[in-house]
Amino acid sequence: MAENPVKRVYSILTIYLFFNLVLSADTKLTKKTYIVHMDKSAIPKSFTNHLEWYSSKVKSVLSKPEKEGDDDDEDRIVYSYQTAIHGVAAWLSEEEAERLEEETGVVAIYPETKYQLHTTRSPMFLGLEPDDNNNVWSQKLSDHDVIVGVLDTGVWPESESFNDTGMTPVPAHWKGKCETGRGFEKHHCNKKIVGARVFYHGYEAATGKINEQTEYKSPRDQDGHGTHTAATVAGSPVRGANLQGYAYGTARGMAPGARIAAYKVCWSGGCFSSDILSAVDTAVADGVSVLSISLGGGVSSYSRDILSIAGFGAMKMGVFISSSAGNGGPDPISLTNVSPWVTTVGASTIDRDFPGTVNLGNGITLRGVSLYKGQRTLSINKRYPVVYMGGNSSSPDPSSLCLDGTLDQRLVAGKIVVCDRGISPRVQKGQVVKDAGGVGMILVNTASNGEELVADCHLLPAVAVGETEGKALKHYVLTSPNATANLAFLGTRLGIRPSPVVAAFSSRGPNFLTLEILKPDLVAPGVNILAAWTGDAGPSGLPTDHRKVRFNLLSGTSMSCPHVSGVAALLKARHPEWSPAAIKSALMTTAYIHDNTHHPLGDASTAAPSTSYDHGAGHINPMKALDPGLVYEIEAQDYFEFLCTQSLTPSQLKVFSNRSCQHTLANPGDLNYPAFSVVFPEKVSITTLTLHRTATNVGPPVSNYHVVVSPFKGASIQVEPKTLKFTRKYQKLSYKVTFTTVARQAWPEFGGLVWKDGVHSVRSPIVITWLPPA
Repeated sequence: MAENPVKRVYSILTIYLFFNLVLSADTKLTKKTYIVHMDKSAIPKSFTNHLEWYSSKVKSVLSKPEKEGDDDDEDRIVYSYQTAIHGVAAWLSEEEAERLEEETGVVAIYPETKYQLHTTRSPMFLGLEPDDNNNVWSQKLSDHDVIVGVLDTGVWPESESFNDTGMTPVPAHWKGKCETGRGFEKHHCNKKIVGARVFYHGYEAATGKINEQTEYKSPRDQDGHGTHTAATVAGSPVRGANLQGYAYGTARGMAPGARIAAYKVCWSGGCFSSDILSAVDTAVADGVSVLSISLGGGVSSYSRDILSIAGFGAMKMGVFISSSAGNGGPDPISLTNVSPWVTTVGASTIDRDFPGTVNLGNGITLRGVSLYKGQRTLSINKRYPVVYMGGNSSSPDPSSLCLDGTLDQRLVAGKIVVCDRGISPRVQKGQVVKDAGGVGMILVNTASNGEELVADCHLLPAVAVGETEGKALKHYVLTSPNATANLAFLGTRLGIRPSPVVAAFSSRGPNFLTLEILKPDLVAPGVNILAAWTGDAGPSGLPTDHRKVRFNLLSGTSMSCPHVSGVAALLKARHPEWSPAAIKSALMTTAYIHDNTHHPLGDASTAAPSTSYDHGAGHINPMKALDPGLVYEIEAQDYFEFLCTQSLTPSQLKVFSNRSCQHTLANPGDLNYPAFSVVFPEKVSITTLTLHRTATNVGPPVSNYHVVVSPFKGASIQVEPKTLKFTRKYQKLSYKVTFTTVARQAWPEFGGLVWKDGVHSVRSPIVITWLPPA
């Protein structure tokens, strides 16, 4: 049986705290980038501007040089921050940082942190069909006022997805810029790409100068990831889009009328927190309405997480933030970006697949997937010898992973090689096989991947199969001295059932920091997503891949995040008065939890039904989200009150705001969140918990809702009142939900609470957890 995720929270937390105690910086004297968070209001009258004051503070703690001529007088300021938070990024030694943290006016010091990227059928799958001129796709000028900031690897401006034909002039409120550099000129911005900026000072301070001969020190996207996410958010329609014939159709972003501002924060060696913070700060000042951030790091406390702190500042300015949950699934408690003011997005499949088959010499046919379409083909009338270097186990053997330098050419030349997933990228294994003389590859899932299949644009004939098929394959190869096989590639198939399914790689809850805040918030398409691609890299992303494609198919929560960002842009265009919390609420309470076979959403890693720890509120439903009926509003002070329940010190709270705690929330679960996560403490005598919510009517002025709650084994649930009778639009009505333990359960229970008026169904997921007795 799988380990109880609640118990794992405690064991992981213990390990996490231990390592934070024992890990230290390299040396006291080594300089690196620190983010210096300042209290803007504490500026002395003797300074004419804040940057002058910040610089003075930094200079006051600098160590004197050991010998004359050292660089103590160099400008240590890397960035200044003025919008999302206030302060600077500065190049300091640990000793200098410690002295600076003691200075008045300094709220906190954060060492530089490295983040990583979480790497057309989907609009149709989401119900965003452009056939009806009266639907969401009908062009309105308000669409063109919404600007989405994409923090990523930049943009490839020549892609047809960024064509601005028919778009109106850039809105007057936009303050962004089009920065130039190698391969990127002013004319590369247009009425679709309205801004393009680069942030690399933190990256260079940590890794050294960027080699401008091998990497674009400009907004141009060499990697492809940023182009793909930007096009998914708001790409213009492109007919005939495909990847070497696969996924043929019209590619379009979720909000094709919206504009894109590209903020390049990720480079070949990663994405650094000082650069990310500067990009968020700049984007908010530029005038974005939505921020799409498909990257993340490890989980830190709210007051030490730069994305959390910057996100709070952006939220206060009315900016909606969508972030990827991470690709750490199917392990529980693998989430990143868990702050309640950020919308955390997991990944799901769509109803399109790219089947391939493995036809074994014993007459058995194994089903898998592939995007291979190359010049190297296998004869359909011939069976090829098959070799596997591991043992007959679902767990990978080190010699079976097809890592660089592990294959003996004498054993694999002319053969199809079976490779286990793990350690190295899937497409790279194919390159290793190819280099060793293999003619094909069968990529096999291990226990950690289960039956989830992700198609790849391989460099040699290759098919990926699930764990069960893999076991049958390995048994055949290991017990048959003359095992043979052939591979077949069957193109694109639509109408796959069941779908959607939660991707196995999609990171799972519960929320590491606060069990009472359910994460992820929802899931969106993130498997085999077709979108624009860079002209500088092949579809596999390997240096040895010299194929050029206009579009590429990628998988990851990096792909699901921009789907939500784009739909948020649509909602902002239709409802400009909605706050970030209202948009998030609309997305969550209209999400669905059943697939196209009318069964509960499945989990690709187990083939069993998924839970709210996997899919959050459910799968995004854009058309329903446009008219949610009710929303749960959360103001900046409400989020701050939530932080007041998190055992943060006054100085830790100050990194978010100079506000004071009013103690309006009895516990974290009382935040007006569109989900309920009820946590009964270890104390068995506590059998009743009451949570409060306030719903805002955004539907017809006169609306009457009644409540329906799913049954639970371990608790009874009482809602008061049972009806909400609204008499005007934007009216707020409150209710309370009392949970009473009937029989404590060893495992969390999942269900939902729905308010219905005959037209709208406003659903909030419910998770009830009983912590193990102390």
